[in-house]
Amino acid sequence: MDRKEIVLYGDGALDRREFLKKLAYLSGGTAAAFAVLPMLEKNRAEAQIIPKADPRIVAEHTEFTGATGKVRAYLAKPKGEDGKLPGVVVIHENRGLNAHIEDVTRRVALEGYVAFAPDALSPVGGTPDDPDKARSLIEQLDGASTVQNFTAAIEYLKTHPSSTGRVGVVGFCWGGAMANQVAVHAGENLAAAVPYYGRQPASEEVPKIKASLLLHYAGIDERINSGIPAYEDALKAASVDYKIFIYEGALHAFNNDMNPERYNREAAQLAWQRTISFFEEKLK
Repeated sequence: MDRKEIVLYGDGALDRREFLKKLAYLSGGTAAAFAVLPMLEKNRAEAQIIPKADPRIVAEHTEFTGATGKVRAYLAKPKGEDGKLPGVVVIHENRGLNAHIEDVTRRVALEGYVAFAPDALSPVGGTPDDPDKARSLIEQLDGASTVQNFTAAIEYLKTHPSSTGRVGVVGFCWGGAMANQVAVHAGENLAAAVPYYGRQPASEEVPKIKASLLLHYAGIDERINSGIPAYEDALKAASVDYKIFIYEGALHAFNNDMNPERYNREAAQLAWQRTISFFEEKLK
């Protein structure tokens, strides 16, 4: 087992059972593997860009009321900020609200926002530790109710005591598609949306979009990119304010720095810079 396999396990690209089997073989048994595993996961957590205990932010797990009842969420904002700040809803990938997305939420907060990451899997008990199970549970969610939960998150953040009422959304992969859907359904409550390599909404839904859009796509992502031309045509026809960037040579999920198979540092950093500049322009 090498470092690459450890990182792949951390992101969920390597099945937990298979990982433990390899770890048990190398460490001399299942008991030894379970003893070593927490140390590996601790090292992975400490490798996050913005640690949980970063003194520049305050963060907490909380909940709000959505269409399906109570929805779990993670909220982060700059520490010591007395004034109100714009809000950004962060929508996770199909692995749920995991350590990577909580890290991304803290990154958004450090840019001067109230960052809020709902757990879409709340109706089925919340994001599990096993990422394979998370992917399976995502497929069981009711689509309409899930969109309503995220539009409720927009409304929650819009009226949060720390918020100016200007709210944007950023989503990745499954969350990128959801960010597009939130843009369709949130109406005037949403000022800006940034879907990363997200499946596009139906063309007939596009005229409902009131938010400004910044669309990031990977150059090597045939399935998702096949929907770009129709989406652009619909956006132009509806006079929606949008920008689109395609990162040549990058794979789908290029922003996920916990997935070495797909992470593209150059593309991720450029997309992030553009995202923050976009939020600065549209939310502040």
